[in-house]
Amino acid sequence: MASSVRPRGRQINAYQLIALLLAFVLVSGVGGVLAAGLFIPLAAGANTATDSALEVFDELPEDLEPGPLAEMSRIYANDGKTELATFYTENRIVVPLDEISPYMQDAVVAIEDKRFWEHGGVDIEGIPRAAVNNLLDKPTQGASTLTQQYVKNVLIEQAVRDDDELGIWAAKEDSLSRKAREAKLAISIEKRMSKEEILQGYLNIAQFGTSVYGVETASQHYFSKSSKDLNAVEAATIAGVTKAPGSYDPTRNPEKAQSRRNTVLNTMYQQGFITKDEYDESRALPIADTLKVKPVEVGCQAAGGAAFFCDYVTKVIISDPTFGETQDDRTALLYRGGLNIYTTLDPAMQKAAEKQAKKAVPPDDPSKIEDAIVSVEPGTGKILAMAQNRGYDATEEPEPNTTAVNYSVDQAHGSSNGFSPGSSWKPFVLAEWLKQGHSLYERVNANSRAWNNSDFDFCGAHVPNEATPWQPGNSDGIDSKGSITALEATYNSINTAYADMESKLRLCDIKSTAESIGYQPSITDQKESGVTMVPSMVLGTQNSSPLQMAAAYATFASGGTYCQPLAITKVVGSSGDELDVPAAKCDKNALDPEVANTVTYALTNVMTQGSGKAAQLDGRPSAGKTGTSQLNRHTWFLGFTPQVSTAVWIGNAENDVEMRDFTINGEFQRWWFGSTLAAPTWKAYMDSALKGEPAKEFGAPDWNKVNAPAPPPRPTADSGDDGGDSGGGDDDGGGDDGGGGDDGGGGDNGGGRDGGDRGDRGNGVGRDAGDLGGLLDDLVGGNG
Repeated sequence: MASSVRPRGRQINAYQLIALLLAFVLVSGVGGVLAAGLFIPLAAGANTATDSALEVFDELPEDLEPGPLAEMSRIYANDGKTELATFYTENRIVVPLDEISPYMQDAVVAIEDKRFWEHGGVDIEGIPRAAVNNLLDKPTQGASTLTQQYVKNVLIEQAVRDDDELGIWAAKEDSLSRKAREAKLAISIEKRMSKEEILQGYLNIAQFGTSVYGVETASQHYFSKSSKDLNAVEAATIAGVTKAPGSYDPTRNPEKAQSRRNTVLNTMYQQGFITKDEYDESRALPIADTLKVKPVEVGCQAAGGAAFFCDYVTKVIISDPTFGETQDDRTALLYRGGLNIYTTLDPAMQKAAEKQAKKAVPPDDPSKIEDAIVSVEPGTGKILAMAQNRGYDATEEPEPNTTAVNYSVDQAHGSSNGFSPGSSWKPFVLAEWLKQGHSLYERVNANSRAWNNSDFDFCGAHVPNEATPWQPGNSDGIDSKGSITALEATYNSINTAYADMESKLRLCDIKSTAESIGYQPSITDQKESGVTMVPSMVLGTQNSSPLQMAAAYATFASGGTYCQPLAITKVVGSSGDELDVPAAKCDKNALDPEVANTVTYALTNVMTQGSGKAAQLDGRPSAGKTGTSQLNRHTWFLGFTPQVSTAVWIGNAENDVEMRDFTINGEFQRWWFGSTLAAPTWKAYMDSALKGEPAKEFGAPDWNKVNAPAPPPRPTADSGDDGGDSGGGDDDGGGDDGGGGDDGGGGDNGGGRDGGDRGDRGNGVGRDAGDLGGLLDDLVGGNG
C-alpha cells in the first residue's frame, strides 16, 4: 500500500559517508594509492566514523536484480501491420546496444560520466567534491556515475511496478543514505554486469523527455528515426535532455535544449569523440532545424475511427483471466508488458464502416441521433469492423459530439445498456417454429386479438394474467389480416401473425433457441438469466447490443454455428514468446443446419419482397431483417451474406428519442423505421465492404420445412415498398413497422395507437397516411 511516511532507517553523517565511500572504492578494486591519499587527511577525526560506517556498510543491501523494463504495448489490425494504438506507463522501446548509434553512446558517457570505462561503479574524483558540499550543507551532488544513475532508475522502476510510493520517494530522496545505497549497489552491479550491459541498461531505462523513456523512443519522437541512425548533433540533443527532462525537452524549451546540446557537443569534442569540424558544424545548427517530431500518442484516443474497437480490445484484456490472475495484473501487462496484440479488425472494412456511419448521420447533426455499424465473420466470430458516428473521447472534458460509450457492445465492455432490437428478434421465433415441425407456408391467423398470459405455454408454470391484455397491432393500421403464411408474416413482419405463431410454441423453448443462436441481453445483471420470458419478447422488448445481434445472425449465415465475438488472435510478449489468448468459442450444434438455412431462405425474401428491399445487395445473395423498437426510438437492420454478418443501429443512446415527425441529416420523415435509414446504410456499407469478394450462395433450405414445391414460387402479394414490421405491443412492445404500447409506437413502417399517422409505408396500404392514419385511429383504436 502506498504511504507518505518517511522511512526510519540508519542515517549517516558526512564523515561516515566519506569513510563509507572510501571503503566502497577499496572494495571496488580501483582505489589504490589515490584512495589512501584521500583517506589520510580525514584519519584524525574519522576513526569512530569509520567504525560506524563499516557497520552501516554491512547493513546496506548487497545486490540488485534489474527487472523487466516497462515497455509500450501495441495493438494491430488483422494485417499485422496497421498499428491502431499504443499503451504504456512509460513510453519505451527496448533495444540492444549494437542498435544504438556510437554517437549516442559516446554523448552519454561524455556528459554524464567521462570515467565510465575505468571506474568500478563509484567515481573517486567526485567523492571529495560531494563530501565538501555536504559538510557545508550544500545540496548533495557529484559522484553519481552512470552505474549509480542506472541503479537509481532501476530502484524507481521497481517501485513503480510494485505501486510502492514510499519506494519511489526513497529512490529519489536527496540524502546521504541514498548515495551510500546507490554506491554499494553500483559496485555490486559492476561485478555482475559488463560495462556494455550497464550502458545498454542505462540508455533503455533513462528518461529523455516528457513521457519519453529510453533512447529508441526518444530518437523516434524527436527525429522520426531509429537510434542506430542518430548523428552527432541528434545524439547530443537527446543526451542533454536526461539531466532535467522537463526543462531540456527540445519540443517544450528549444532555447534551453539548444544550450544544453551545445554543452554536450563541447564535452564530446574535448574528450575526442568528435572532430573540431563536427563540433563546429553541429553547434551552428539551430535545434529547430534538426527536429522531425513524431507526436507521442497513447491509448485508443489515437486510434481514430477504430478507437471503439481498440477500447473493446483493452476491456477484453483487462477483464479476461487468461491475461492475469487479477485486474491489476492484467492492467500492468497491457501498460507495461511490451505486448504486440494482433486483432481481427479488417482495415478496409473498418474504413467503409466509418464512412457510412458518419454519412448516415453526421456527428454534429442537429437531431442528436447516433448510430453504429459492426460486422462479424460467420463461422469464426471474428469482429471485422466496429464504427459509430460519434468520435471517441475518454477525457474528463470531452469535445462536443464525442463519447467514450461504445454503442456496439454490451454494458461490461462499452458502458452501453444496449437497445431494444424490435422485430429483428422475430427470426429466433421462426427458428423455433421450424424446429417444432411447422413450415414457412403453413397458414397462421394474422387477425388482431387481445392476449392473456394464459394463452401461452410457460412450460408448465402458472403465470397470472396481466391486468391489461396484450394486444399487438400492425403498422399499416390494418390489424386484421386474416390467414397468411408464416413466410409472408416474416417478410412483411406482421406482428399479429407472429403473436399467433408464438402461442403455438412453448416460451421456454423459444428462449432456449434464441440463446443457443446467440441472443444475449446487453445489461450485465441480465446475462445469467438470459432471455426474459414474456409474450412480448417476440417483438424484441429486451435490450441487446449490435455486436451480439450481428453474432447471432451469423449463426444463420454459417448454417447453424454460433461463435462468440472474437477480437484478439495473437499476443506476443516483449521477449518474443506468444502468450495465451482467449480461445475462439464456437458451437457447431447451435442450430440444426436445415433450420438455419430455412430461416435464411425466409430472410432472403425480406430483401426481395419485404421490408428489406432497400438493403438488397448488388449482384450477390443476401438476407436480413428490419427492426424498430417501441415508439420508433431505435431502428435496426440486421443482415448477412455467407461471408459477413452486419448490424446497423440508429437511435439515441442517452435519451431514447422518438423519431416521429423528425428530421435526420436534413431529411424529414413522419416515421423513421429500420427500412428508412438503417437498411440503405447497411446496403451502402456492405456493397463497399464486399467489393471484389466473390458472390457466394447460401446453403439450400429444407424444402419440407418450406412445404412448397422446390423451387417454391415467390408470393406476389403487394405489401408495400418497405413491407412492414407491423406493430407493437403493450408498454414493452414494439414492432419493426408499427407502434407499440399504450403510448403508440414505432415500427419499420407504421405508427401506433396514439401515434397519429399510420402510413408512410411505401407503395402499399396507407402510403399517403396523413388523413387515413387519423381516420383509422378513430375507427380502430388499436395498439398499432
